[in-house]
Amino acid sequence: MGLRFRIFRFDPQSGEEAHYSTYTVEARPEERILDCLNRIKWEQDGTLGYRMSCAHGVCGSDGMRINGVCALACQKLVKDYAGSEEITLEPLPFFQVRKDLIVDMEDFLARIDSMRPYLIQDEAPPDKERLQSPEDHKKAEEVIRCILCACCTGACPVMQENPDYVGPAALVWAYRYLYDSRDGRFAGRIEKLNEPNSVWPCANYFECTRVCPKSIPVTKSINFMKREIKKQLSEKGN
Repeated sequence: MGLRFRIFRFDPQSGEEAHYSTYTVEARPEERILDCLNRIKWEQDGTLGYRMSCAHGVCGSDGMRINGVCALACQKLVKDYAGSEEITLEPLPFFQVRKDLIVDMEDFLARIDSMRPYLIQDEAPPDKERLQSPEDHKKAEEVIRCILCACCTGACPVMQENPDYVGPAALVWAYRYLYDSRDGRFAGRIEKLNEPNSVWPCANYFECTRVCPKSIPVTKSINFMKREIKKQLSEKGN
């Protein structure tokens, strides 16, 4: 079947204005949107810019907006858009475009890094590994599926309303280590999460949860941390 793609094009080094280019490719219903992108680049326009790596929904590199919804091009199939006259591909919203569908991830990763996404312990390490019970692991087993695709951040309306908001992806990583029994910075992490642009700007749009390719309950996790902060403050008499 012939499938028409309308793709956002922008190269800041060219001096040209951002625009859309249209391509038509032959594709079977079970093929991926990424397969179509590859065919366009390899057979029609080698200047087209986009990211890809594993092509199996593991690396998270090919996040983009497909017909207005943030998703991974390697997970969406042609048949998912059977009723569309054309498929529009655009870069993730909120992010600075480096070229076509490629966005700058530096600020996104810096926001995650601000949450200190690693174990911190003052105690000397044990002879082997730090042990964790299955029960403790279960507290964070849903959020550890995050692959840093940035779809949640691109889809979040609050990012447009408040550019200083740390964003849903950073808060997913904050949740992961807040409830890791091997970490020794629970109080410090609560304090960080209580800052004005951490959990509190989240307005429960649930867009982050809807677009997450790994089905992480992002909004639920953020709300859980809000309740945890209130609980800790209440116990301290604040």
